[in-house]
Amino acid sequence: MRTDYAIGIHDLSFSTTSLVLSHAELSRHNGTDLAKYHVGIGQRAMSVPTLDEDIVTMAAAAAAPVVERHGTDRVRTLVLATETAVDQSKAAGIYVHSLLGFHPNVRVVEVKQACYGATAGLQFATALVHRDPGQQVLVIASDVSRYDLDSPGEATQGAAATALLVSANPALVEIDRPSGLFTSDVMDFWRPNYRSTALVNGKESIAAYLEAVDGAWRDYSAQGGLPLKDFRAFCYHQPYTRMAFKAHRQLLETCGEAPDDAAVEHAVAATTGYNETVGNSYTASMYLALAALLEGEDDLTGESVGLFSYGSGRVAEFFAGHVRPGYREHLRGDAHRAAVDRRRPVDYPAYRELREQTLPTDGRWHDLPHQTQGPFRLAGIRDHQRVYEAA
Repeated sequence: MRTDYAIGIHDLSFSTTSLVLSHAELSRHNGTDLAKYHVGIGQRAMSVPTLDEDIVTMAAAAAAPVVERHGTDRVRTLVLATETAVDQSKAAGIYVHSLLGFHPNVRVVEVKQACYGATAGLQFATALVHRDPGQQVLVIASDVSRYDLDSPGEATQGAAATALLVSANPALVEIDRPSGLFTSDVMDFWRPNYRSTALVNGKESIAAYLEAVDGAWRDYSAQGGLPLKDFRAFCYHQPYTRMAFKAHRQLLETCGEAPDDAAVEHAVAATTGYNETVGNSYTASMYLALAALLEGEDDLTGESVGLFSYGSGRVAEFFAGHVRPGYREHLRGDAHRAAVDRRRPVDYPAYRELREQTLPTDGRWHDLPHQTQGPFRLAGIRDHQRVYEAA
């Protein structure tokens, strides 16, 4: 059932880091067969942040083009979703609010539930716009994924931010009702407060993800959702791109369909282009998949797209998006491809040196070297306060 006006994603922009480590370089370091990365997990490279890049600088860089195009007058809420927060109390979005020059009459909040958080923010946003269709909500997903050096998870690291402008009568994708929801308490992936890197139970994580696909779809169907045949393509959370293919096979089996390789390829392949070279961007991942799909060769006007959002621990949601007429006129494909292409390659020793550096915690003033190519940077730490500036 729809309202008398559509609500959904009016604009979508993403950013990533200044550096990139290829999986060819990683395999030279650790001796892993490159096919394990390129074919086994479907990854070719990972974005690596400089010392003066973090979730705030990426979030501001992702949102800046949206603000430039649409302004801030109608934005009454800014939601930033992340699982790599920079502060236990202050919302990272407040820094973004300041960097982008928002007016003060805005609510700013941070949401967390592993990689699912941005979808929670999107659903909060649609409810706010339904209540007042004159306002817009800016939802930003920004994360840097990190695992222990020389661990199996190292090859799936990445970093990116997506900014979604949610409004009535959106230009890109209408968010349809209902949603299929699924939550259960598992320990497939987690990061305690005292750790800077995540802990992963690999087999448990894959099983938990696939069980969530099954559970969320069954709830979606029970709520009166569209049948499988009505969807043109599917965007899945992509901790690594081959996981999206596994997920769609699971969905086909859940629906009693044969998990045919050609059908899976047709439904998923167009969504993997950014994730395979950016790496796992946690909350931003599914929305990078959506960007890749919309910017692809196929005309999706009027088509329904399935969206599956997953956050370890575990929360999942399946919902549908309806692609709007004229959506191609509002895409940012050239800018997105440029953001990916301009990253500077680093060798493994340089990457490892960056990974082993940590920000000071002594409360003194520490200025950081200017390394980013982006428009915003973390300038330093002063009296335990992060100081951001335009680069």
